[in-house]
Amino acid sequence: MKNTAHYQMCRPWLIFILSLSLTLLFTPATAKVPAVIVFGDSSVDSGNNNLISTLLKSNFEPYGRDFYGGRPTGRFCNGRIPPDFISEAFGLKPAIPAYLDPAYTIADFATGVCFASAGTGYDNATAKVLNVIPFWKELEYYKEYQQKLRAYLGNKKANRILTQALYLMSLGTNDFLENYYIFPTRKSQFSVRQYQDFLLGICENFIRELHALGVRKLSLTGLPPMGCLPLERATNIFGQNECVDEYNNVALDFNRKLEKLVIKLNSELTGMRMVSAPAYDIFYKIIKKPSLFGFEVAGMACCSTGTFEMSYLCSQYNPFTCSDANKFVFWDAFHPTEKTNKIISDRLIPGLLAKFSH
Repeated sequence: MKNTAHYQMCRPWLIFILSLSLTLLFTPATAKVPAVIVFGDSSVDSGNNNLISTLLKSNFEPYGRDFYGGRPTGRFCNGRIPPDFISEAFGLKPAIPAYLDPAYTIADFATGVCFASAGTGYDNATAKVLNVIPFWKELEYYKEYQQKLRAYLGNKKANRILTQALYLMSLGTNDFLENYYIFPTRKSQFSVRQYQDFLLGICENFIRELHALGVRKLSLTGLPPMGCLPLERATNIFGQNECVDEYNNVALDFNRKLEKLVIKLNSELTGMRMVSAPAYDIFYKIIKKPSLFGFEVAGMACCSTGTFEMSYLCSQYNPFTCSDANKFVFWDAFHPTEKTNKIISDRLIPGLLAKFSH
């Protein structure tokens, strides 16, 4: 009887300790990833284009209508984008700020920052098309950020964050769809495969420089099924507005080369832990079988007529914009909805947690 009473008294503490243990067991080890740092294009830009002189902006309604507070931030989406979901999964903030946004300071950037610019690519010529931030400039901003972080936190603490942070890279689509297949210059210089190798060379040099700057954890996202973007389907008149197989095959081929590059650099760069984030397959499945994921429309976007509009052509004054973006795979003619971003992110996050949270 005495032992039973003693057990009853201890039981709440046992439950508390077990609960705490389970919480610690299933909560991401956030100390191992103290920040999420982002490079790339509009797939991951959280608003840097707001602050530069370019026509490629999205800091106006209806962009951001499903974001916190219903406000446009410069994300090319109705809500959040993949880095936001990834940051949240690691126990960090649910939205990563843009480096050029004056509303934020180095204190905000210490746990995550975005250097990406919509419309950019690996190729400098791609950034010139719409006068956006070239890829090399994103690296210069990162170097500047390193200096600011060290001044703010001191060398030891800043260096720990910079080394243990998770870095995300996502770009390449614009190099093909806004540059190679539109303008004659690169096409006259390279075959498609040669251009892929040219871009991969730039990518490799960028990563080697990041490594020299202390980066050790990197997730590299390849190309999406870019032949299935509403803009490409809308212009594929002779193909009954289906996906453009040529573009999808180029994306698949590029992604295979990217995976080989990841393997190579993991073996050559001391302490580097890189992964290739396989977003193509899940994205393609969503587009081809939208109803399996709760979507009704995959061939056209929510905004405006859903065929070719993005940026300023996707404005609050357009009467055709859908009322419920969750029914659509794409938000504008080039970019997925928040719901699509979340499904893709949810597919990638377990692998990222397994690789980087210990």
